[in-house]
Amino acid sequence: MLIHPTAIVAPGAKLHPTVQVAAYAVIDAMVVLEEGCVVGPHVHLTGDLHVGPHCQFHAGSVIGDAPQDAKYDGSPTRCRLGAHNIIREHVTIHRSNSLDEDTVLGEGNFLMAHCHVGHNCRLGNRNILANGALLGGHVLVEDGAFISGHCLVHQFVRIGSLAMMQGGAGISKDLPPFMTASGINTVCGLNTIGLRRAGMGPEDRTELRRLYHHLFSSGLTISEASLQGQELFSSAACQQVLAFIGQATRGICRDSRQRSVAARAEL
Repeated sequence: MLIHPTAIVAPGAKLHPTVQVAAYAVIDAMVVLEEGCVVGPHVHLTGDLHVGPHCQFHAGSVIGDAPQDAKYDGSPTRCRLGAHNIIREHVTIHRSNSLDEDTVLGEGNFLMAHCHVGHNCRLGNRNILANGALLGGHVLVEDGAFISGHCLVHQFVRIGSLAMMQGGAGISKDLPPFMTASGINTVCGLNTIGLRRAGMGPEDRTELRRLYHHLFSSGLTISEASLQGQELFSSAACQQVLAFIGQATRGICRDSRQRSVAARAEL
């Protein structure tokens, strides 16, 4: 174990012998770090925090601190990180606000500088949050999403697998799988490049495009189009989108062109 002499590791903290801890880092008593973790300078790991193997924490990140929730009662709530997560400079990840639920990151996530992951968030695997992306409490992000720089995600929002948010986008409604968010609560098409990189074939991408147009250009409500779509679209990817929409409680982001047409109709 390589621990810089200026680092502070509380008695009770459990660090695998292969863990490296840089200068002025602070690791509190309830922290567990599995093999191969690297803790950079001025990092603070605190609370009931369990970190899987081979995670990296860059300078100034604060992981497992108390939730920013006025109702939080000081309970020993938890934060859990899987393996191979990269946490860059000054990222903050807060533990949950109740004992009923943890803040959870899966594996292989990449959180760039100055991101914030609020209490009770649940991130799947291989997600990328670019610089300054902010997730409010209780946000769910499925696998393989790309959240660009300075995006804003309201509390309790869900982001589907392989979805993308363009830089500066903000959402307070759910973003379905495979779609690209732009502006405020709007989508502008599929995350085509992400789908190709994930190995989705042309037939599945074509059917997803047909589903997208059906949802937003058929003249039906989203509920009606989604219900009809269950009979019209059979691929696993389309059924995943429809299942996601069926579970929405906050509504879903709408196509930006659809909103423009609706706005002109009101004039």
